[in-house]
Amino acid sequence: MADCCDCTECKQSLYGNKYILKEEEPYCVKCYEALFSHNCEVCHKLIGCTNKDLSFKDRHWHSECFLCMECNRSLVERPFATRDDVLMCTECYSNKFSAKCIACLKTIMPGTKKMEHKANSWHESCFTCNRCQQPIGTRTFVQKEANNYCLPCYEKLFALQCVQCKKPITTGGVNYREQPWHKECFVCIGCKQQLAGQRFTSRNDFTYCLECFCNLFAKKCASCTIPISGLGGSKYISFEQRQWHTNCFNCKKCCVSLVGRGFLTCKDDVLCADCGKDF
Repeated sequence: MADCCDCTECKQSLYGNKYILKEEEPYCVKCYEALFSHNCEVCHKLIGCTNKDLSFKDRHWHSECFLCMECNRSLVERPFATRDDVLMCTECYSNKFSAKCIACLKTIMPGTKKMEHKANSWHESCFTCNRCQQPIGTRTFVQKEANNYCLPCYEKLFALQCVQCKKPITTGGVNYREQPWHKECFVCIGCKQQLAGQRFTSRNDFTYCLECFCNLFAKKCASCTIPISGLGGSKYISFEQRQWHTNCFNCKKCCVSLVGRGFLTCKDDVLCADCGKDF
């Protein structure tokens, strides 16, 4: 069994010599450096027992070699960053790679809060409303002509007001007769159904869906009693204060269409010439 004062690796006596304990095992300096010491990333020389070994992500440096690759200043006890395994002080890293604030044109330092929108960046304190100058932060905002506005300021400056409710229109606007409406305010005066995206008409400055308009104002077909809208170029037959849908204007007896043909009347009925001979 080896003597407790012998080097664990080379078995040479450690009496009177420097040695190092690792996991309670003694090693002479030469064996320890050969087994456990690392080579410096910069000078590639061995980092001996008498030197300070600085490590980062399984890489090692002499303290005098642990420098910024841009300005050559020591990074010992200073904040640093890496890019493609290259060490840089935070100032050099920021100047070279960090985003610049579009407002003050200064570098946005790593670790500080950055606001971004459409490939532009701001310091949090620079990301302010162009009108009230208050920080926008995470609030809703609108960008207009390269300026940012908080929603209340944008509405005061630029938003159209709905002719119905008099409130600003920020989304979902409808234009009718050169007047702005909220989509939810542009409704049928009868059934209150929204009219945006569907056919509608107006009467006396009130808007109506087709169904309400027909029920309120359209004449009824003398045959089926369904309202005749006459909208969109649809055709109908009119005779002596009575109207018919074109497909309802048929002989009462034989049901042949009377559109474009001669006909006779018998009380409330219309008849073709042949059927009319029997009366």
